[in-house]
Amino acid sequence: MTRHKTGSIHATAVARFGPKGWSGVLLTGPSGSGKSDLALRLIGLGWRLVADDYCEVWASGGAVWAKAPVRIANLIEARGLGIVPSSARPLARIALVIRCGPEPVERLPLPETTTVCGLSLPRLVLDTRPVSAANTVEAALKATLAGLDVAPL
Repeated sequence: MTRHKTGSIHATAVARFGPKGWSGVLLTGPSGSGKSDLALRLIGLGWRLVADDYCEVWASGGAVWAKAPVRIANLIEARGLGIVPSSARPLARIALVIRCGPEPVERLPLPETTTVCGLSLPRLVLDTRPVSAANTVEAALKATLAGLDVAPL
């Protein structure tokens, strides 16, 4: 696999196996925005950790890929508990970016995109606090893989 436009970003990556194989989601946002907490909830629903806190990302073959830096591979922060081991995928093709935060979000937002490693990916802003946040990520990934806008009109 030839890599182009590589970088390291402050994000958590998780992946889910589905009809198109493993598909990943980048959870972005400032420290304390709920990225690791949301990742732990997704892992409880059958997702797999790719990287927590920092991801190495690159574009290859028209897709964005992510993996954990070696020093933090297979580890995730559980706030109030510390750093704990987690079964992880070695890498994932990223299909969607979720901007995490505690702020209220629009009920019916317009579709958004963001650029990662020179490629455009769908982006959804999400309040990570509701219990339904993990289910919202699952629905958004399913819509993205089906070619639908993650925030339709």
